Amino acid sequence: MSDVFDALAHPVRREILKLLREGAMSAGDIATHFDLAKPTLSGHFTVLKTAGLVTTERRGTTILYRLNMSVMEEALAAMLSLMGEGDKAWKPARR
Repeated sequence: MSDVFDALAHPVRREILKLLREGAMSAGDIATHFDLAKPTLSGHFTVLKTAGLVTTERRGTTILYRLNMSVMEEALAAMLSLMGEGDKAWKPARR
C-alpha cells in the first residue's frame, strides 16, 4: 500500500490518473497534457504501474494505459479507516 501512497503523492501522477478516469489513453495522448520530457513522463508511468494504479495493454506499437479502480478503492478504504470508518462526525485532530 505504501507504493500506492508514494505514487499518489506527486501532482503529475494524480493528474495522469484524473485523465485516465475518462478511459484508456496512449502515452502520447497523455503526454500532450504535460510539458515534460518523455523520460520524465515514462518514469511517472513506471511508478503508477508498479503501484498497480494503472494497467497497460499493448496494441501494435502503442501502449494503452488504464486506471485500475480496484487499487484506488483500496487506497480510499485505507484512508477512510484512518479517519474513523463510517464516522460521519469525523473532524481533523487539533494541533
